[in-house]
Amino acid sequence: MLEQTLSAGFRELGLTYPPEAIPRFRAYYNALTAANAVMNLTAITGEDESARKHFLDSAAPLLLFPMDAPGTSVIDVGSGAGFPGLPLKLLRPSLSITLLDSRGKRVDFLRGVCESLALAGVECVAGRAEDCGARREAYDFAVSRAVARLNILCELCLPYVRPGGAFVALKGPAAAAERDEARRAVARLGGTWEQVFDYAIPGGDERRSLVVIRKTAPTPKQYPRPYSQIKKHPL
Repeated sequence: MLEQTLSAGFRELGLTYPPEAIPRFRAYYNALTAANAVMNLTAITGEDESARKHFLDSAAPLLLFPMDAPGTSVIDVGSGAGFPGLPLKLLRPSLSITLLDSRGKRVDFLRGVCESLALAGVECVAGRAEDCGARREAYDFAVSRAVARLNILCELCLPYVRPGGAFVALKGPAAAAERDEARRAVARLGGTWEQVFDYAIPGGDERRSLVVIRKTAPTPKQYPRPYSQIKKHPL
């Protein structure tokens, strides 16, 4: 069922993928299911639900950005079980991708999956998003899914994006309200609103949104602040 749901969903979305992608999604799903039994990686289980609500949903940034130029760099901030970054890598093998999460056990899981799939050009990093260091403004894209409200996400993600690149947040149907809440943060962090793109996950009636913020100027050096400050006093 997983293979059929993915193939039909990618066709409906109009997305191409290499022939090895579907078998790799199967191996990813099997590893996720096994690990989830002992470390609570996701509340979404079952082949059809996982295919739709994890794998197909994670592919949504490709509806706006092909990400097929060799060497395109992406950081997935708060990757968790690998969403959306690892599905993006399976669909676009030429991506140079960093999967960043603060929990070491999750990063160990991601490393194991990447090793078992023999994926090159993937870095799995255990660290806090606000500690960007040498990764500051080093990526073409930052992506994040279901991590925090947009005004907080902007301060965690925009510092990683080079001027000219974009931050893409995968959000639910309340994205418009979060956009209004985050206007000041976007301007202060060197971003410019580009668009909110609404879509439906194939095979169901779930509505989702991509919030796209273009990086148009360097982020001031005082950002990001420590997370306690970001959470207590969002921009």
